[in-house]
Amino acid sequence: MTMTDKRPPTELRVVGAPANYNFQLGPPQVLLLASHPESACAAREFVRRFIDHHMPDAGEDYIDNVVLIASELVTNSIRYGTEPNDCIRVVLDTDAHRTRVEVHDPVRRHPRMLPESGERDRGRGLVILDALCPGTWGVTDIPMGKSVWAEVKAT
Repeated sequence: MTMTDKRPPTELRVVGAPANYNFQLGPPQVLLLASHPESACAAREFVRRFIDHHMPDAGEDYIDNVVLIASELVTNSIRYGTEPNDCIRVVLDTDAHRTRVEVHDPVRRHPRMLPESGERDRGRGLVILDALCPGTWGVTDIPMGKSVWAEVKAT
């Protein structure tokens, strides 16, 4: 291979592999986002691409649930876990049994579920989270804030 060879940035050569072996990288496991409302849309796209790559046989309902969970966690983090100019981090992990979504933000204050109310147009994120991930979500303190996480079980 010479310095003038042009390869796509996602193509790697594996030492000792046959010349026709083509290793493609998938989407990254971590996404860093600005604390802006538009970031929820970027998180949804990130999660969808990640699941499509790492769980190609996942059903559309499963993907929609993971995307919804990520969107709710990111929205809550932006609203309640950041200050202007802060960033949040979305971390994904998946296997054949579940997908874990973590959202890290710099504020240590833990989220709390609000009582249901027909008068508020907010406050349903954790109710949705609890309905889709009963007993498989929580909050963990991390060195620079907290991680709110949920595990969506594969069906």
